[in-house]
Amino acid sequence: MTYLAVKQLNKRYGATQIFEQIDFSAREGELVTLLGPSGCGKSTLLRCLAGLTEVDSGEILLQGSNIVPLPPQKRTIGMVFQSYALFPNMTVEKNVAFGLKMQKLSTETIRQRVGEALEMVELNEFARRYPHQLSGGQSQRVALARSLVTRPRLLLLDEPLSALDARIRRHLREQIRRIQQELKLTTLFVTHDQEEALSMSDRIVLMNRGKIVQNGDAETLYTQPVNLFAAGFIGNYNLLSAAEATQLTGQPWYGQIAIRPESIQLCAPDKGIAADILSHSLLGNIIRYRVRAQGVELSVDVLNRLPDDLHAIGRKIGLQLELSTVRQVV
Repeated sequence: MTYLAVKQLNKRYGATQIFEQIDFSAREGELVTLLGPSGCGKSTLLRCLAGLTEVDSGEILLQGSNIVPLPPQKRTIGMVFQSYALFPNMTVEKNVAFGLKMQKLSTETIRQRVGEALEMVELNEFARRYPHQLSGGQSQRVALARSLVTRPRLLLLDEPLSALDARIRRHLREQIRRIQQELKLTTLFVTHDQEEALSMSDRIVLMNRGKIVQNGDAETLYTQPVNLFAAGFIGNYNLLSAAEATQLTGQPWYGQIAIRPESIQLCAPDKGIAADILSHSLLGNIIRYRVRAQGVELSVDVLNRLPDDLHAIGRKIGLQLELSTVRQVV
């Protein structure tokens, strides 16, 4: 059942169109990611949903009611910003309690709900600390708890992890996903990081230049990009012209061709398409090779199993290409 429906939403600043004709929906308990490059309109769209920025036209239906005319405080929506936005003169406990005090709830209710929220984000022992005494990851968890404690109908997360280091970012996105699923909380998550989008989302809305390019689950967006932009933004596709693809495979192709780097297998030179290794990069559990085959340069990703698996630059190898994974895009 549709819980949130965004219909024909438009926003411009003067002559600049920020986004236009935006249509998407979210089911109750679903985490939908708005993914796209910087400047594509995704953060402004989130602010419009929260009521912090006015829309020019369109509807935002939350549980069947259009919330566009409502001020932010009447929408019962929680929002977590990239910048944390904590009150520096308040303890963690008081930062989390702030929204509940605005709702004029009883002292006992506030105490209980703040305790539950801090336990959820694993910050009980930090309740009496001030923001300047916290790490970036801890501060972001306080901001998350402050939004969760008000029990919002919809949670909006605006690139909340982008300022954190890689290890903390991975840990926090796992926490956010766990909490979101436990609470069955309908959530919109804005990011430009494809790994975050692929690992966290029930569904991804891919945006570019103020428009929705593709809308679907992570597997569909990764394996079936609808155009060159989608193929180039999601995953590290090899994008070839029809002539290059024909030259590489010996079969006729038309339009632009996308080949995933992990769908190409390395083998002995006499058992596949002859190729030379131009370079290699160690990406943790993946080794990414740059190879040349039939005059065409390709990226090939293989699992990093053993040190002996690393092929030297200049080595001749063979490539095996699974044609069913080759995509024709426009």
